[in-house]
Amino acid sequence: MITQYSNGVKRLLIVIFAGLMLAVGLNFFLLPGNIFGAGLNGIAQLISAIVKKTVGWRVDTGYFIFLLNIPVVILGLLKVGKSFTFYSILTVITTTVLTITLPVEHLTTDPLMNALFGGLITGVGVGCSLKYGFSTGGMDIVAVFLNMTTGRSVGFLMLLTNMIIILTAGFYFSWQSALYTIISNYALTRVVDSIHTSHQKLTAFVVTTKAAQILPAIQQTLVRGVTVLPSKGAYTGRDSQTLMTVLTRYELYRFKQLIKQEDPAAFINFVNTADVAGNFANAVQQDKIKAGYK
Repeated sequence: MITQYSNGVKRLLIVIFAGLMLAVGLNFFLLPGNIFGAGLNGIAQLISAIVKKTVGWRVDTGYFIFLLNIPVVILGLLKVGKSFTFYSILTVITTTVLTITLPVEHLTTDPLMNALFGGLITGVGVGCSLKYGFSTGGMDIVAVFLNMTTGRSVGFLMLLTNMIIILTAGFYFSWQSALYTIISNYALTRVVDSIHTSHQKLTAFVVTTKAAQILPAIQQTLVRGVTVLPSKGAYTGRDSQTLMTVLTRYELYRFKQLIKQEDPAAFINFVNTADVAGNFANAVQQDKIKAGYK
């Protein structure tokens, strides 16, 4: 109960932090530099700028962020999960309120600095929210849904969804604005992929004499398949087993704790894995399998 409460408090703090990062990135760098952000935030910027340019009305970007997120939130409730969507809604509301409340400040007139720092700061907000199991709303939810179904990098999928923003910025405003938008979005995706690492995979080799104790822990706690290879220690001459399994970087800490708990003398070797093919369960599939064990 205490653990659930502390996790909830931590998530709420991340919600506030993520909303603040997005609002600062927008109001202090992207909006003053006429550079467009990623996903629905960028689309909201475009709509706000187009409305101001065509009819002369200044409508704050925050209102469009809120309106555009309504259909995407419905998708999240139906396809991604209630907890993920609930905290994503809180982040959208926080971002909207802070974007409207904070003034638009020109910290620098250099468009390259605006593009880089706008992308980096908003990337921190997006990446932290994804790491803790929710999003900043908008295309993040769509990207996570696609990540669940395709296994591709969230940052890579978000980059693809931003092409419409870049092209619209180029045709409707200026190609210089579009080019700086590309730089900003690239900085954002690099930060997101460096923080949100669930798509990065490792192959673990565990040399142990206690495979019978370790195997159930891996299969039930982490829900990962394991290949058992017979092995023999060259120095001791004793028979052992080498367990091979593929993990995400999120599972690395728990995996090492499980092995240490069952066999403190086990030797573990981790190897970076470029890609996997076949039955590699994602988070949703793992939860369903875990429910079957209970």
